[in-house]
Amino acid sequence: MAAASHPAQEALLARIHSLLPPGRAVREVAMFGGRAVMLEDAMLVSAGRDGSLLVRVAPERHAELLTRDGAGQAEMGTERTMGEGWIEVEPRVLVEDIDLGRWLQDALEFHDR
Repeated sequence: MAAASHPAQEALLARIHSLLPPGRAVREVAMFGGRAVMLEDAMLVSAGRDGSLLVRVAPERHAELLTRDGAGQAEMGTERTMGEGWIEVEPRVLVEDIDLGRWLQDALEFHDR
């Protein structure tokens, strides 16, 4: 695991790694202004410097998942909306591992299909 340069990001990355299924190829890459967690060479999530989470989910579930507390349409830069399947999750709703795990499960479901 590569070292993150921001405490909230570093803590989130450690939690992400602890919640991922063992035995799969995982690495980190600087991407989207954060540290992307790559699973078998495809981005699963990205930890923001502020502890936010960018999640790659099934585009057909995008609208449904946006209704969750703390979820918002992901943007790349200033007001450049990313497409369906990219959701930004606020740090305040990721405090508990069960909540982070729920987002990771959504990302894994899209990744593994």
